Amino acid sequence: MMNRIQKTAANMLLNYIADDPLEKLPKIIELAEKLDKDNMHATQIKAVREILSDENNVWYTFVKNLVQEVDKKLFKKFVECFIINANFEGYARGREIERKYDCNVPWAILMDPTSACNLSCTGCWAAQYGSRHNLSYETLDSICRQGKELGIYFYIFSGGEPLVRKKDIIRLCEAHQDCYFFAFTNGTLVDDELCEDMLRVGNFALAFSIEGDEEATDMRRGKGTYRKVIEAMERMKAHRLLFGYSTCYHRYNTESVGSDAFVDDMIARGCRFAWNFTYMPVGKDARLDLIATPEQRAYMYRRINEIRATKPIFAMDFWNDGEYADGCIAGGKRYLHINAAGDVEPCAFIHYSNVNIHDVSLLDALRSPLFMAYRRRQPFNGNMLRPCPLLDNPEMLREMVKESGAKSTDMEAPEDVDVLCAKTAPAARAWAETADRLWAENPKSRKTACEAVQ
Repeated sequence: MMNRIQKTAANMLLNYIADDPLEKLPKIIELAEKLDKDNMHATQIKAVREILSDENNVWYTFVKNLVQEVDKKLFKKFVECFIINANFEGYARGREIERKYDCNVPWAILMDPTSACNLSCTGCWAAQYGSRHNLSYETLDSICRQGKELGIYFYIFSGGEPLVRKKDIIRLCEAHQDCYFFAFTNGTLVDDELCEDMLRVGNFALAFSIEGDEEATDMRRGKGTYRKVIEAMERMKAHRLLFGYSTCYHRYNTESVGSDAFVDDMIARGCRFAWNFTYMPVGKDARLDLIATPEQRAYMYRRINEIRATKPIFAMDFWNDGEYADGCIAGGKRYLHINAAGDVEPCAFIHYSNVNIHDVSLLDALRSPLFMAYRRRQPFNGNMLRPCPLLDNPEMLREMVKESGAKSTDMEAPEDVDVLCAKTAPAARAWAETADRLWAENPKSRKTACEAVQ
């Protein structure tokens, strides 16, 4: 009953501020300060107040651009589903279930509606899954229903190219209006009909995969792909939709995707967020020469923090943000991956599993041997800039796969874990020295590391 009352009150406040957020948010902050009698959230409230009272603050500009250029319905739906449901109601429920069953419960689920794709990108992490698998609409719907029972309200699509199944994705958004949905896409299948559907449902956003400038993007994704991505962004912006970009930085494009010129161009095109991933040599034909150098990972670590401090875009680095997430977020700690064949994997880049979602419940999958091996070992390193059990601590992945008896899920060419880890071991050793130096330079990070390990 108390949760329902709190949610009703939150929605009333949301309806109140939706028409003119910049003018009304300060009033909400005043109310929040009065309600926070024990000062449990005083630091966060103070930070928000400072942002909204300083028109020169980059986050003030971010919020201003968001409310002026994105449809108000989408702004409201994002707050309702992503912030209220996923981060408040869902988070509390997830922690209860974690305590009850002694297993990880994720904040988000990444799932592949299909392994089919209309492109053939160099170094694709999903290439060895094959192209013939699909999760039925009924299975996708069941995953969402089970997820909500566990407090999960955020669902991400990858593939393959998820928009091959765009009609089923829109149908899922309609059926679960209390959830927020998100897809990584190559952008080539975005049309006006999809944009109109996204505006109608309100709870679906896209991240366009792009590798930097036209030359860098077409090098990995095929000639003409860059122009199609830009055209899709223009279409999304014209419909006042919420979108961003996703990039994989590697040895040949890191300086490009981290440059002011590239980031400023993406902001000008309407991107509100940026997901940055480093290249992972997954699959038997993976190119080892694409692995970013230690200097390039260090460059991206510094650049993402500079971008967050100076540019109106929400930027994330899947690896280098380990210091904010207490290391690796996979294995159900914050997210898991379900591929198009139904295999439940700890991470999109870790193609090993004990269980299939067609045979077990989501909760049982989280309690499977490989996921429990993750839970027992996280964090995998006291240095949160070395979070990954494959790229940074390959001995950890080798141990967990063998201990749990997990099998390779690469249908086209199953890869032995010893072979996979041998590919990343040199990169892990090379990064360790640089990462340890960066970590030692940050006293706050050293404190966080100690608390996480304890």
